[in-house]
Amino acid sequence: MRTGGLVNESVQAVTRAARPVTGVAEDYDSLLDFIGDRRVVLIGEASHGTHEFYRERARITRRLIDERGFTVVAVEGDWPDAYRVNRYVAGMSGDADADTALGGFRRFPTWMWRNRDVLHFVQWLRARNDAQAHPATKAHFYGLDLYSLRTSIEAVIDYLDRVDPSEAHRARQRYSCFDHVDAEGQAYGHSLAFEGATPCEDEVVAQLLELRRRSELYLRRDGWVAEDEQFYAEQNARLVRDAEEYYHQMYRAEISSWNLRDRHMAGTLEALIEHLDRQSGHTKVVVWEHNSHVGDARATAMGARGELNVGQLARERYGGDTALIGFTTFNGRVTAAPDWGAPAERKHVRPARPGSHEALLHAVGIPQFWVATADVAAYEVLSEPRLERAIGVIYRPETELQSHYFEAHLAQQFDAVIHMDSTRALEPLERTPLWDRGEPPETFPTGF
Repeated sequence: MRTGGLVNESVQAVTRAARPVTGVAEDYDSLLDFIGDRRVVLIGEASHGTHEFYRERARITRRLIDERGFTVVAVEGDWPDAYRVNRYVAGMSGDADADTALGGFRRFPTWMWRNRDVLHFVQWLRARNDAQAHPATKAHFYGLDLYSLRTSIEAVIDYLDRVDPSEAHRARQRYSCFDHVDAEGQAYGHSLAFEGATPCEDEVVAQLLELRRRSELYLRRDGWVAEDEQFYAEQNARLVRDAEEYYHQMYRAEISSWNLRDRHMAGTLEALIEHLDRQSGHTKVVVWEHNSHVGDARATAMGARGELNVGQLARERYGGDTALIGFTTFNGRVTAAPDWGAPAERKHVRPARPGSHEALLHAVGIPQFWVATADVAAYEVLSEPRLERAIGVIYRPETELQSHYFEAHLAQQFDAVIHMDSTRALEPLERTPLWDRGEPPETFPTGF
């Protein structure tokens, strides 16, 4: 157990390395210098419902786009839903405004992407792109996730209806394997695990291979737009294949399904970079995902369980061209649900547990700051194993230690950490009386 003197030394070490964030334009000058020429920057979040995480991540991303040549934002969202936004910010869709363009995000948790901070960022992205004279300098918005089984099936068929109606007919026949569950992923996984249903693996693999085999024929249409459309369709077909395997494993092996999902997201990121490199050269990408996907799993209890993640795979693939940036908070409020599929609530984030990374950063006494974990002043302290908090779309404070904390070595998990000491809840575009009312303080569990 650490003595009070050693605790004070640890706090002083982090304080010496801390760079305050005060809301001025120059806040992240040193962070951009730290990022340098790296081409893959992954920026996390300690919850899916914290305003400051989304706001500051967007501030950094705008500067990376404007000042460092980044042209892709890839998010922890479904591929077809994000691609609708991509068409809007490129001025190629019929959506009248950013709110409408975000309308594809209908699946729980809708607030994760249908919120005020994302809306403002999409508006900024469209205005910036409209001012660009050359397509190569426009910024894109893509999704990396694989939950959109039915929507991606519909997207593949829609594409084939336009370029190859006879093949669209065959695609409908192949994908009809999912008709008994209306192409709902969780229902499909349940039917395999408990109802003896026949897997659709052969059909989804056949469809992906056939789409790839015919790609050259489809690309004879014209220009980069045709290539982009074909790439979009092929990624949807690949998503259906990976989603089939993911939902197949969902009720069988938790670690396997996690690894399948993160391998899919890392593979989509790699495919995006290769696709855009062919079009415009050296592509630079900002990734927005949860800390649990961004921070290197090998430095956490996740890795000890055999889990990997996007941050680890990006480091392995791109090496020194990668920067992993995490967020933390000590307390405040968060938009989250008590259970999967439940309505969003504005819940209190309990003060971080003593001995956690968040408690250490709170003790620095600076409301908002960032620190490079390799800074000589703080590296040794941040390398020590401590508890770290993770809130996803569900927050259960009554079981917070078991549900939301894990052990991590912060200096190996991230290249930089941004600490927002007291934070506010993300504002959904569809506010409800339940969210407006918020959780009263008296619901704090005894002992906090």
